[in-house]
Amino acid sequence: MNLKVTYYLDVTSSWCYWAEPAWAELKRRYAKAPVEFTWAIALLDAAGMSKSREQAEWFYRRSGTITGSPFMLNSGWLDPVLPEFLAANCVAEAAKDFGVTDDRVRLSLMEAGMREGQKIADWDLSARIGAKAAGLKKAALLAKARSAGVEKRVRASTAAFHALQVTQRPAFVLESNIGDRAVFSGFWRLDPLVAALESMLADAAAYGSYKAHFGDPPPQ
Repeated sequence: MNLKVTYYLDVTSSWCYWAEPAWAELKRRYAKAPVEFTWAIALLDAAGMSKSREQAEWFYRRSGTITGSPFMLNSGWLDPVLPEFLAANCVAEAAKDFGVTDDRVRLSLMEAGMREGQKIADWDLSARIGAKAAGLKKAALLAKARSAGVEKRVRASTAAFHALQVTQRPAFVLESNIGDRAVFSGFWRLDPLVAALESMLADAAAYGSYKAHFGDPPPQ
């Protein structure tokens, strides 16, 4: 691969919800390009979490009008208000251990929570939703989601997000095989991601062309 794109998200983040169409289109557009796409959990903490349903609805109205959405997100999932929402995020992460590395589990959880208002803070419900989306056994997915190993991975990917020294989710990290790197924090639109990706792919291809003509650099 010439380029790797990592999408950092929290399943309960409304801006991640709005970024999903751009992520899907990016993967579709570059399906045949030398690009690897992956996603990782970056847990929201208390500082970035709505403190009440009323506050969440204010944020949903703001993001909904900015994105031009014909519907408003549903704050019903946010009861009770917790300092972080492990259940939905760990269920999405746990599905990877069953070979489900695509987007369907976390998308089903986002839809259930932020569109339908289902209580995805509940482990059993999140596992049921995720299992149905992935065609897995609910009990097995729930056990894996609640395991120490999955939580450790979620904590590690959250730490990797913070190591970028950014604060906003979604965050996209583009890294090329020639050492170029671009970080987008809080971006949900497709166009800037495409522009950066095109530029990085072009430079990586140019390096490949140069090497084909001239080989490796002379030793020092």
